[in-house]
Amino acid sequence: MPWTPNLSVGVAQIDDQHKLLFEKAEKLFEAGKNNQAKEYIGELLDFLESYTQKHFADEERYMLSIHYPQFGEEKAAHTAFIAQLKKLRSDYTASGSNILVVLNANQMIVDWLTKHISIMDKKIGEFARSVQK
Repeated sequence: MPWTPNLSVGVAQIDDQHKLLFEKAEKLFEAGKNNQAKEYIGELLDFLESYTQKHFADEERYMLSIHYPQFGEEKAAHTAFIAQLKKLRSDYTASGSNILVVLNANQMIVDWLTKHISIMDKKIGEFARSVQK
């Protein structure tokens, strides 16, 4: 699932951060194909924990700066993702990198990439362009 220009929000900082997330997701999917997902899942969780802190803070700051009307929905989605991530980390710690943790990580990332970035985040760029006119 590579990043493509049609996923662009139109805000360079956000797009660059999204590209990095897509790269990490690709590595997870490749590791899965090579039966190495168990080895990669810990690294991915470490990445996601630091990535979400910075990315969500940057994205939220940007939304506030343009007075984005759907800020509350975005913030709630970010909070829900962090809660999912914490549960995944807890499951990983409790059970090791069993296949269920790997599958849940895959699903969480696919859902985020396909639903949040390609639908919700794109609206940020659309709004930003509409207020710049």
